[in-house]
Amino acid sequence: MSRPFPLAPIRRGLAAACAALLFVALASGTATGADPTPTPSTAPSTATSPATPSATGDTGLGGLDPRIRAIMRKPDYRNAQWGLLQTDPDDGRVVHSLFPEQFFIPGSTAKLLSVSGPWHTLGADHRFMTPLYAVGERDGATLTGDLDLVAQGDLTMGGRTRPDGTVAYTDLDHTYANDFPGATLTPENPLAGIDQLARQVRDAGITRVDGDVVVDSRLFLPDPELVPTPTPLIINDNLIDLMTTPGDRPGADARLDWRPKVAPYEVTSAVKTVAAGKPTTITVTATDGGTRIRLTGTIAAGSEPLLRTSPIGDPAGFGRVALIEALERAGVHVTADPSGANPVGRLPSDYDGRPRVAAYTSPPYAQYAKLILKVSHNLGANLGICLLAVTAKSNQCPAGFPVLADFLDQAGVDREQAQLMDGRGGNPADRATPQVLVQMLAYWQRTPDARLFREALPILGVDGLLAENCRGCPARGKVFAKTGAAVGGDALNDRLAVGAITIAGYLDKGGGRFDTFYAGVNGASTPGADPTEVLTIANDLAMIAAYLQESSAP
Repeated sequence: MSRPFPLAPIRRGLAAACAALLFVALASGTATGADPTPTPSTAPSTATSPATPSATGDTGLGGLDPRIRAIMRKPDYRNAQWGLLQTDPDDGRVVHSLFPEQFFIPGSTAKLLSVSGPWHTLGADHRFMTPLYAVGERDGATLTGDLDLVAQGDLTMGGRTRPDGTVAYTDLDHTYANDFPGATLTPENPLAGIDQLARQVRDAGITRVDGDVVVDSRLFLPDPELVPTPTPLIINDNLIDLMTTPGDRPGADARLDWRPKVAPYEVTSAVKTVAAGKPTTITVTATDGGTRIRLTGTIAAGSEPLLRTSPIGDPAGFGRVALIEALERAGVHVTADPSGANPVGRLPSDYDGRPRVAAYTSPPYAQYAKLILKVSHNLGANLGICLLAVTAKSNQCPAGFPVLADFLDQAGVDREQAQLMDGRGGNPADRATPQVLVQMLAYWQRTPDARLFREALPILGVDGLLAENCRGCPARGKVFAKTGAAVGGDALNDRLAVGAITIAGYLDKGGGRFDTFYAGVNGASTPGADPTEVLTIANDLAMIAAYLQESSAP
């Protein structure tokens, strides 16, 4: 992508900018099958120079494709640390290895661990069933009492479900819209699940509710240590989408559309159209608990529509109003004031004996895992930790980590080679060795879900965060890999500190053989402060994966 990234979000610091996104996905035409220009006169750093196997299993650079050696020996990486591991799935033989047991900042390659836990524990076919109970007395078409929506941790509540039951995604998800240009929306209705529940209530013969609608969010408590913070009810990723389109001429008001339109949210715009080529700068301001949203700034004439988002401050309250409005559209009148608070004090201790009048059933969990892995969906990855806690009969999200630990033990994954404080790989404490990630990948190859898991990863040159990479190279479609990045600012040197760019997954070597691999660099930096310079490093990692796939084993 030729447009520069906004610098401000990247300068928020490593913890906030530990982007799951591998920036190479945003490049356009920069990662092709062409060889990088080698720099043979440059000596490798001590971190990448071993020529013989060591006690930690390093095989050194000697057997690597010369194109990979040329990348690792670039002057740009003189202070950086490389890690690499490639193994043969048939016998576990190490094909290539550099510091396989050393901790590296994982970025979103950590999601290989955090998504695997719920996938195994819940099952690939697990579906979330979100029920709606009638709590009160019914007389014909009138319910005197409440409708209680019991949230179950459904990641999308139908807001991305296609007619065929699969979950839709775009290569750059709307959850990244405020940090990166080019994010787009899926066409599905974000209120689809809520609308379906409302229609089921009407089909059940209820046309009037003399009472209230209550969202029961007692499944687990939101944990602010997990950022973004999962909630039991999630609609549209707990975001309001704001799409600005330039007007017909410079000076004209820009056009605004937003979704999902739910009271009491109000959105206004003072964005003006400026001449083509002029800067596009849009600021989003939210007040009154996030319910009053205003856009200001400029958008260049003739430019593509620009997407921004604003957080939903009270997901349960938002869901309550959304359901009341959906009920009215379906022909069910609710007497309660929709602008009121979510009246959790009216919730019963349990729902034994209460009639269930509606339920929304999600696609299978494997579809959600695919969404999380393809677009590096941070909220979904953190949600998995909370869902693991629920399986342990706890409403405290940190209780999910022991469940994940037990799974890793059973899977033969050395969990002491990983450090996790979240599910997304964005906490400053998160670390993982190349070996632990390769062990996780190797585990899935021994299961009936091997192909399903592999194809849930971004595919080089095809989809997800690797869609725009390597479209013309021989490895296109033959690398299945999760990407990761951690990027912060370096104010001292007016450049960017690249904590990590990583990639890990499978190499299709033909004949049904899929090698597991990890490649990553920690401690790199860009020449200057232009965020597009990170693309060079990201492209290098993508091309290393491509060259590993193309190369014959030594």
